[in-house]
Amino acid sequence: MTKGRWVLAGVALVVVVVLAAAGALVWHPALPAVAVPPANSFDRALVKKGQALAHLGDCASCHTASTGKPYAGGRALPTPFGTIYSSNITPSADTGIGKWSREAFVRAMREGVARDGSHLYPAFPYDHFTKAGDDDLAALYAYLMTLPAVEARPPANKLDWPYGQRSIVAAWDLLYLRKGPDTNGDRGRVLAEGLAHCGACHTPRNKLGAEDSARPYDGAWIEGWFAPPLNARSPAAQPWTADELFAYLRTGLAGRHAAAAGPMARVTREFAEAPEQDVRAIAAYFANLMAKAPAATNKLQPIDHADVAARASPIGSALFGGGCAQCHEAGAPMMQQGGPPLAWSTSLRLDTPNNTLQVLLHGLKSPAGASGPAMPGYAADFDDRELAALAAYLRARFTDLPPWPVDLRHAAEQVRKGANE
Repeated sequence: MTKGRWVLAGVALVVVVVLAAAGALVWHPALPAVAVPPANSFDRALVKKGQALAHLGDCASCHTASTGKPYAGGRALPTPFGTIYSSNITPSADTGIGKWSREAFVRAMREGVARDGSHLYPAFPYDHFTKAGDDDLAALYAYLMTLPAVEARPPANKLDWPYGQRSIVAAWDLLYLRKGPDTNGDRGRVLAEGLAHCGACHTPRNKLGAEDSARPYDGAWIEGWFAPPLNARSPAAQPWTADELFAYLRTGLAGRHAAAAGPMARVTREFAEAPEQDVRAIAAYFANLMAKAPAATNKLQPIDHADVAARASPIGSALFGGGCAQCHEAGAPMMQQGGPPLAWSTSLRLDTPNNTLQVLLHGLKSPAGASGPAMPGYAADFDDRELAALAAYLRARFTDLPPWPVDLRHAAEQVRKGANE
């Protein structure tokens, strides 16, 4: 054989090896279907534990459509690559996971691979769930298999080309998935980084949709809101203690901090049903991460630059007096009852005005229910120019920070339209 032919043979061999390796990454065998296990075949204590873990994982929020039945899927999950619809995780034999064995369920949670061998999109946060322990996954499986079976098939995903090809997820997994349970002894960390998947909202992502591992909990965009940093970069005006975080996670309210809003309000409603010891562990974990945040070392007194803000934004001052002062002005009943001053609002201290504009537009439904604080939205009362003026006034009056470096009127228009940033 000539030298040229040896080279060609060598190149061909390399190509074959590369293609074989790629095929091995892409291909996963289908696991056998099983008969739907009877609900009474699972230990009641195990099911109860699984229910609690489902609350920690906020499973119902993603797997329930706005007009659908719990856990039956169909909720639209917007991503930069298109829209993914959540799957039915009730024990329906035809449209859910009723024929999944526990082995198949664990593989999906740990590796992001469905029972039939297809790759799941990482909108399902298996890169977090892989860290859950065997006992926790067994309990979660037991709970889901005892739910009422619902026959519901979600709409087809609407993804831009070429992201509709599930096989390309194998490359994403190779780059970003670190399989296996987290054996760290810190229960708070295991839950926060595992089933509770807090980084899915609070960690920024790269262009391929993976969390930036160099910036854990640095804050990120989620459903038009900015989830603030949960580390030493926390912009909170007051320090977060473990007890305050526990109260916030369970009720959406904490004495020196504003009420939970947006996607976080849903999380607190789920955490209200989770085991106290698990929520306390998560609270302790994040309190430790935020221990060196500016507010923890420089305790701020409430700021109120009313005169300066009125001169800078007379329209905002007038709107505040007519729509906000009855609750938020010093001496108002809510303030006399211990409501936190607006100077302690994290949303006013963020680098983006979006969260403030979200609350002004859509109001606030108390996470604590009818007995908790609530605020009306002004979407129908204020135009974008007025919303911009009011937001500028609030920032100028209740913080010592410079004005937001954006066109607030344009930002209000985008938030009203439902844009992400």
